[in-house]
Amino acid sequence: MKRVLLKLSGEALAGEKKTGFDEETCLGVARQVKKLVDKGIQVAVVTGGGNFWRGRTSETIDRTKADQIGMLATVMNCIYVSDIFRFAGMKTEVFTPFICGAFTSVFSKDAAVEAMENGKVVFLAGGTGHPYFSTDTTAVLGAIVIEADMMLLAKAIDGIYDSDPKLNPDAKKYEEITIQEMIDKKLMAVDMTASILCMENKMPMLVFGLNEENSIVNTVSGTFNGTKVTV
Repeated sequence: MKRVLLKLSGEALAGEKKTGFDEETCLGVARQVKKLVDKGIQVAVVTGGGNFWRGRTSETIDRTKADQIGMLATVMNCIYVSDIFRFAGMKTEVFTPFICGAFTSVFSKDAAVEAMENGKVVFLAGGTGHPYFSTDTTAVLGAIVIEADMMLLAKAIDGIYDSDPKLNPDAKKYEEITIQEMIDKKLMAVDMTASILCMENKMPMLVFGLNEENSIVNTVSGTFNGTKVTV
């Protein structure tokens, strides 16, 4: 792989705390990504915002406003995680689809690709800039736009199951599945919009648990313990 997009769920960044940041978890991610960068692999990162905000569950806030708060949660996540990456010895740049003063750069494909080619890890924060689109869709769209070879989906669970393993102890994990099967079986590892984008643009995914030791490095090396999603 020459270029990958890594999607980190907000919940995974929180570790056992379930909310906010777990610094050791974030440092662990940074150390693994540095190994990829040191091998010459270009990396872009999208984070979820669930460690701070899940507006869709609110019954009082307008959906558009709730999604805007969620976008800002991902900006906070990316600024924090990017600085952890800098502490670990990498150069980073945070892009958003809207102006955030001096905090971020406004996204363009040319600027993001140039940053990666210059050895920076690129963070794509702020979602798509529009409501009604999830960070899953942001990640898939970002992977397509920057022409990534693969999307790496790091979650709080270790792959894709036929039912929620938190609710069903007998849930079956898939070692490999097609995006079409995911859509047909309504397996919501990513939302439907993201799944269709993957299918139409032939973007493969590797889904794995962030909390497993060296899971990111193992996934890129092909020895991971997650689910391969083919096109």
